[in-house]
Amino acid sequence: MLGLRGGRRILHIGLVFIFWCAACTPKASKTPLKVFIAASLLVPFAELERAYEQLHPEVDVQVEAHGSVQVVRHVTEIHEEIDLVVPADYILIPMLMYPARVPETGLPYAEWTIQWSGNRLVLAHRLESRYAEEITPQNWYAVISRPDVLFGLPDPRFDAAGYRSLMIGQLAEGYYADATIFEKIYLGQFEEPIHVRKEAGVQVIHVPELLQTTDDSTIIMRGGSVALLALLESGDIDYAFEYESVTRQHDLPYVQLPPELNLGDPDLADDYATVRVDLDYQRFSTVQPSFPGEAITYGLTIPSNAPHPEAASDFVAFLLGPDGRAILQANQHPMFTNLQVDHPEALPDSLKTLFP
Repeated sequence: MLGLRGGRRILHIGLVFIFWCAACTPKASKTPLKVFIAASLLVPFAELERAYEQLHPEVDVQVEAHGSVQVVRHVTEIHEEIDLVVPADYILIPMLMYPARVPETGLPYAEWTIQWSGNRLVLAHRLESRYAEEITPQNWYAVISRPDVLFGLPDPRFDAAGYRSLMIGQLAEGYYADATIFEKIYLGQFEEPIHVRKEAGVQVIHVPELLQTTDDSTIIMRGGSVALLALLESGDIDYAFEYESVTRQHDLPYVQLPPELNLGDPDLADDYATVRVDLDYQRFSTVQPSFPGEAITYGLTIPSNAPHPEAASDFVAFLLGPDGRAILQANQHPMFTNLQVDHPEALPDSLKTLFP
């Protein structure tokens, strides 16, 4: 459910007050389907919601968007009962949901993950952004590290685009043969610094528990990448890494990054794997999150404690079927031709036909 769905009205007729609320209308008899998504999916899922409800008027699809890490935490840490989770990084599901147990049943919160979509990161800006007339795929890192340029960063503790933004800075050092790029962009911007150490041949970016920008920082941090769009459009920041689909949906200009940096090419998996982001804090009760560099892959699963698993399965079949694929394509969001699932035997029977 995107936006406000009704309210509470009081009608005065003589001395009689008549109370009306959305929960008292026939809509209350509908099946509420709670779908938590990565915020980068907001535009296509708004249309998916409308299309699905037209076909299934007995279902009220309630879409809520967050940073991808936060999407999963609502299930495993906050213990909300959600019917479907769709993060922008599939690895969050096996990493955070498989080991965590539902208190009431002792079952894992999830036992399967469908990898269904990709994307790539670009450097979004406005035509009026500082130095927009001179920025290129060859000099972007020098431009965003200038002292008068404001750069937006999604919080890497909560949003996949945040830790992927850090990966781009580190990958850029090898691509442009400049070992100072990450330092120029990120170091000195936070009260407690982000450290990079080489471990077993991998450049590991360690994000501290308390990530607070300094008073004079040129980095503006928000909880999710989509929250930075308003700052771009208002001129409060000049640049931010955003998913290409989101940037195109909002008609923003952007710098196309080389495939070696944009995390969008599965054939460059070995290059991406030279970096990793570790979250060095105890926010999660079950695991210590560690995100390897790899091609952007969206995942989805139905939690084992979902209140309406049958309706969730039907919505997933719609999303991954021809109607859903057409909606995603119309909204500039790529979907894999070949879907993948890690544990097909654990899928609901109605979804097993997707993986013959």
